[in-house]
Amino acid sequence: MAQSIPANAPALMHPTEISRPIHHAGWVYEEKVDGWRIVALKADGHVRLVSRNGRDHTKRFPRLVKALAEFKPATFTLDGEVARLVKALAEFKPATFTLDGEVAVYDRAFISRFEWLRARPKDEPATLPVYIVFDVLELEGRDLRGKPLKERRRALERLIGGRSMIFPARRLSRDGFKAWEEAVNFGYEGIVAKDPESKYVAGRTLRWIKVKQRDYRKEARGFYRS
Repeated sequence: MAQSIPANAPALMHPTEISRPIHHAGWVYEEKVDGWRIVALKADGHVRLVSRNGRDHTKRFPRLVKALAEFKPATFTLDGEVARLVKALAEFKPATFTLDGEVAVYDRAFISRFEWLRARPKDEPATLPVYIVFDVLELEGRDLRGKPLKERRRALERLIGGRSMIFPARRLSRDGFKAWEEAVNFGYEGIVAKDPESKYVAGRTLRWIKVKQRDYRKEARGFYRS
């Protein structure tokens, strides 16, 4: 039975699923990662990894925890309140953060493989579990959920840029239909379309929309959920 989500783990924002690809001018389109939705929280000198169902996976991914605990923001030039915050952290490790993303294992073609999180293959090349981050909710005690996604994404890229095992979610074409074609051609599970002006709001939203390939690798993936 899943544990209840800890009090300091936020309620998550979820995209609404639709059956066909769309294009909204000005929106951004990301690869839908075939992994486990995980929130990374750092506080009191410790990093925890918590699934969307409230399960603690910290001990399951010790290398990711170490990588998250040790990184410092990358060098950058930006304007605005969020940029000044990250710049102020450039000389030391952030004391607190809350990141939203997916833990995934990738094959030789850099396609995420859900089933490999349970058991990495012995006869095929596979990465170690990596953390694909698509949002930053809190940084050094500042709640960023009220900021537009475009600002949160810039802060995210500067915070985790160039880190091993931790990467920003892969952006696709700015045209939604072309982004879908890319996802199908490369073998991704699907796409997530996002309004760059969207604030981070708990629950299902129409400002994030996902489209998945039908019956995507159904037999290989199984039906396990974290």
